[in-house]
Amino acid sequence: MKIAPYLVAGAALIAISLVNADDKAGWTDLFDGKTLNGWKHSTLGTAKYSVVDGTIKGETVEGSPNSFLLSAEQYGDFELEFEVKVHDSLNSGVQIRSREKSEADVASTDEKKRNNNLGRFFGPQVEIEASPGQAGYVYGEATGRGWISKEPGEGAAHKHMKNGEWNKFRIVAKGNNIQTWINGNQVANLTDEEIFKTHPKGHIGLQVHGIKKGTGPYDVYWKNIRLKTL
Repeated sequence: MKIAPYLVAGAALIAISLVNADDKAGWTDLFDGKTLNGWKHSTLGTAKYSVVDGTIKGETVEGSPNSFLLSAEQYGDFELEFEVKVHDSLNSGVQIRSREKSEADVASTDEKKRNNNLGRFFGPQVEIEASPGQAGYVYGEATGRGWISKEPGEGAAHKHMKNGEWNKFRIVAKGNNIQTWINGNQVANLTDEEIFKTHPKGHIGLQVHGIKKGTGPYDVYWKNIRLKTL
């Protein structure tokens, strides 16, 4: 039996539509490409964040500590995707499940440390830096733990980042497990109960790292930021 060409074409269009619908199902765009609606600047740090040509631009300010642009919402288990382009001389990162330190978080430290750390954004961070490097591994920003992923401590580095170009990151955080990919290459597969206990949910944070005096300015750009809760 012959099948009419228009029926074949129609079936193909339906199949494509179903694939596209499935691809979009459950995803939320965290950046509208025009404004910083849904984001807020961290209490500490003075790095500049702006919208430039459909991207979020972060720019260093000399003398500023690490700065972050925080998602207004908090997330626990999720899949996060974004594209990023970072200056080769700038260290950056994306915080997940993170929060600003409260009075309760700094209560056990001395007065000087309390004053320095109150409001500091802390938690697990997925590293962003040029190749060869440790991009994609998980760092404990302001947690006192340093690297949570073991690989950087062992001197491991990779070349999955395309320097000076856009790079696609994928992060899956589910329970005590965090997995990361850069340009389709898996980097981290971390299971850590300690960081999950202290940070089971929190904000997404786009980092602009502090810089040494007499250096910079450096910049980092993000686009196509989307998240699916799990």
